[in-house]
Amino acid sequence: MRYLLLGPMGIDGAETAPAGPRLRSLLAFLALNAGHTVPAERLVDALYGDEPPAGAPGALQSQVSRLRKSVAIEYGPAGYRLVADPEDVDVLRFEQLARDGARAREAGDPGRAAVLLREALGLWRGPALADLAHAPFAAAQSARLEELRAGAVEELAEAELALGGDPSELLPWLREAVAAHPLRERLRGQLMRALRRGGRGAEALAEYETARTLLAEELGTDPSPELAAVHLSILRGEEARTAPASRLPAQLTSFVGRDSELAVLVRLLGSSRLVTLIGTGGTGKTRLALEAAARLPGEVCFVDLSAATRTALAVRGALGLRDSGADDPEAALVEALRDRAVLLILDNCEQIVEDAAALTHRLLSHCPGLRVLATSREALGITGESLRPVGPLDTDAAVRLFADRAVAVRPDFELDDSNSRTVQGICDSLDGLPLAVELAAARLRQLPLAEIADRLDDRFRLLSRGDRTKPERHRTLRAVVEWSWSLLGDEEREFAARLTVFAGGATAEAAGRVCGAGPDAEDLLASLTDKSLVEAEAGRYRMLETIRAYASEQLPLSSRELVDAAHTAYFLELAEAADPELRSADQLRWLERLSAEHANLRAALVRATREDRPSALRLLTALSSFWWLRGLRADVAPVAAELLASLDGDVPGGMEGVDFGSDFSSDFDFDEAYVLCVLAAGVGGAVPGAERARAARIVAERDRPFRQPFTAFLWAISAGPSAGAERPELTGPDPWTRALARAGAGHLHLFHGRVEEAARDLSAALAAFRSLGERWGTATTLAGLAGVSGALGETAAALACADEALVLFEELGCWEDVADLLRERAELLRGAGRLASARADFERALVAARRAGTPAALAAARSALSSCPTG
Repeated sequence: MRYLLLGPMGIDGAETAPAGPRLRSLLAFLALNAGHTVPAERLVDALYGDEPPAGAPGALQSQVSRLRKSVAIEYGPAGYRLVADPEDVDVLRFEQLARDGARAREAGDPGRAAVLLREALGLWRGPALADLAHAPFAAAQSARLEELRAGAVEELAEAELALGGDPSELLPWLREAVAAHPLRERLRGQLMRALRRGGRGAEALAEYETARTLLAEELGTDPSPELAAVHLSILRGEEARTAPASRLPAQLTSFVGRDSELAVLVRLLGSSRLVTLIGTGGTGKTRLALEAAARLPGEVCFVDLSAATRTALAVRGALGLRDSGADDPEAALVEALRDRAVLLILDNCEQIVEDAAALTHRLLSHCPGLRVLATSREALGITGESLRPVGPLDTDAAVRLFADRAVAVRPDFELDDSNSRTVQGICDSLDGLPLAVELAAARLRQLPLAEIADRLDDRFRLLSRGDRTKPERHRTLRAVVEWSWSLLGDEEREFAARLTVFAGGATAEAAGRVCGAGPDAEDLLASLTDKSLVEAEAGRYRMLETIRAYASEQLPLSSRELVDAAHTAYFLELAEAADPELRSADQLRWLERLSAEHANLRAALVRATREDRPSALRLLTALSSFWWLRGLRADVAPVAAELLASLDGDVPGGMEGVDFGSDFSSDFDFDEAYVLCVLAAGVGGAVPGAERARAARIVAERDRPFRQPFTAFLWAISAGPSAGAERPELTGPDPWTRALARAGAGHLHLFHGRVEEAARDLSAALAAFRSLGERWGTATTLAGLAGVSGALGETAAALACADEALVLFEELGCWEDVADLLRERAELLRGAGRLASARADFERALVAARRAGTPAALAAARSALSSCPTG
């Protein structure tokens, strides 16, 4: 929450603002003292002046109570304190920035000073405390702040003049400041110096005469020695230097989508002498650098290194320096820049990164007024370098960029409800890569929006028409990626091509195993990350889809087959290792690990379904409990249906007649795998009757426990509460399976109204699950006990069980279970007459059902909510 006092009072982030002048005055005074406790007596003086009414202390308490409905206020023996960071109060933020800016200028860093002071003055939206004039404290505070504002303007002007700012930019606001404070001699002197630098000496001398007349008439004094010295220097011609011109390419399009990054970069350039923007091609590094430079005072020089062979020669040409014939052009650059305050933009350093780094280090070491902003696909690697990664745009920014560029080629284009999802899908498919988004928008000149979306699978062909005036490597999407690819070594290229087998990224360990790199994988991943071909986050490495599509093309078919097989084998091994852990106290950690690999696990299942049915059935069996716990069954149902269709539907009995080949393990339970395949496929739609009947026959005729303990549970959920639940021969020997069987018996008793028996079995199951430390079984059993307590009319006990179960289900991410239990909890509350609480739970159930994403859960939640009265 931000408190705004530099202009009309406001609170940014509050749902409601305090009404009434007294409350607003109280909040303003507390905000001015944010971080400090204000005694009650001082607050009374601030609100009522020197002669407060007799009831002022009581009125203050009442006002504080009302104010606490809008903002956080702490009360103690010493007084009242607004719970706010001083950074969130614009007055205090302004004062700190102004102090820091003045100190930076005095320390000889005018660039940083200018950035800080501009930010400080940008906080002002009008006169300080503009609508609090009635408050006794306001007049003195307002005068103090206006004085600080004028001082900050003077400090900023001094910093700009030290940087050699363009007079045409300085003069308008300097004139405005002098008009507001005509007797401030320092401001007048700064205006005179700016006029002289712009070649307007006569106007500068006229300003001095105006000042001398005003001072004599208003104050009866002569100009100060400092102002007289400026006047004398102008007469002598000592201020005749004009500001050097900036050398920045003009831009033809608007800047969209990186406002916050731009603000951070501008601030960073005020404090760091070397900043490097790194990122893959097409992310907009160059444009961001140019936009930042345009917002900074002083001389700027832009150097494009994309076609350069030596950095020094390119910089010399950009600065307009003559070829002196010296053997060491770098030494000549040092001499040319030694006493100048220049921001040097080195664009596209990756082509000659070592040469660019060496020159940058030498120049920064010998030229104290120099700052360097580099763009590159890898860091320069210099001590003191500040790195700013420039990644893809987020979805909202990418959509705005698409719409902006679309209007340029089709003026009738308008982003609305009818097309926004399609545009969002295009932007997401292109990873929010600005160049790709712009190229896609440009195709609206020839293609309908829907066709652009449909053809993104062949993105390099679709986005092959770019700006003819751009360098070849920036004209098309393929050219951008090819440029990055050309900078890799042979080993990096082979590894990057193999890495494309991963969907959703990979850990270093997985990449090493699957790509055959072994212990070298970490070094190769680090190198690809440094060169912006791979993104690293939280121990995982991923490629943007555009880079992945290109790199995949570079992998020979023979290598692809080997990598595909290794990928399937690795994730089958992971799934089978994880399955028993999902029934242990380590359940959460393994759920998170499998969730991180869900895209890879699904990709392995899809591939195995088409090329390796034995591995597909093993994967499906091992992952069944994970899909249930994470609510992912609908996502994999189409793959399971495809696998089921590939099996021979005419084989009688179980699966013994299906030929899987000699490489399939002889001890694998074909029948159980088939049942699980039918169950998984059934989530997405109707399973053919023959397959469903065969699965039912397998379960009915089975005389031994299932190897996958979740099979019996999933079948009972699908076929009905009595399907196999009372058959002890299906129960395995391990404690978790026995606990689940006991819980299943308890739920069945509850279903048939046998409450006492249900309570006995569910309590025993709960104790067993708790001893194992397993959350899902514990939560499921608690949900059953909530039903038992509800049937006995023990509402408080039922709610306590439900609440504990909800916490566990939410930890696990079982949103369908959360939605079901919230509906049951709401029914308990409705039965107790607590209608408002019941409706709140029905609404929470709808939110959870949306997160689950299953149609049945959504339909049940909507129906329940519609049946609950609002009162």
